[in-house]
Amino acid sequence: MSSTTTITKAPKTRPPAAPINILDNDTAKLYTHIHPILVLSLYAFQFKSIVADPVPALLRTLIPLSVLQIAYVAICLPPTGSNATPVAPPKPGQKKKPVPGKLESGIQGKIIPAFLSLLLSTLAATPVLTITLILFGAPIATHHAHTLLCAAHISLLATLPLIYVHGVEGEKWREIVALLLPIDEVYGAMIGAVLGAWLGAVPIPLDWDREWQKWPVTIVTGAYTGFAVGKLVGGTLLKGKKISFE
Repeated sequence: MSSTTTITKAPKTRPPAAPINILDNDTAKLYTHIHPILVLSLYAFQFKSIVADPVPALLRTLIPLSVLQIAYVAICLPPTGSNATPVAPPKPGQKKKPVPGKLESGIQGKIIPAFLSLLLSTLAATPVLTITLILFGAPIATHHAHTLLCAAHISLLATLPLIYVHGVEGEKWREIVALLLPIDEVYGAMIGAVLGAWLGAVPIPLDWDREWQKWPVTIVTGAYTGFAVGKLVGGTLLKGKKISFE
């Protein structure tokens, strides 16, 4: 009587996610600290206009914010697919093998992914965030342009850098939404922007009768402030740590 042995391959396990590191050059290390100052300065410069008439001011601010975000990801961050597992150094006399997954630098490797990230954050993330804002209490029957522009600003702040470094893989974004990734300055900026926007809703119902309390001024202000704080804290104090729900 013969017996057969079935050999099954063990399922491949994904390597644990690592925090995103800033590119190792002087320009990236300098600009990553200048960037949040420029973003906050842009918003501060437009703040009075946003309070006076939110729609045209928020619309006008989208272009310079997009430029700043594209500059940030292109100068400071590794595009998705560039963090390949390093290979062993070649033996003496052996030709050096190309590193798998290494992206071409320059236009193809950085600028094109940056603009694709801008496109995806605008066309995909903005509608999702608009619906989310409505579910969390944004006006349904009125202020449609206000809500859409508020979502667009949060999208550029929170999702553009994430799309640039993590791509659009479904499993990765499930981890992002579930807060399972280790914190770095990109992930910290996203958490800070979303948390800041949520906290920004607190002053709206208060009976202070201030112009800056109208929708969506405090939401956008909270998102910008949270972005800067989250980026700083995520890249320094909390880098590599994970959020625990225990």
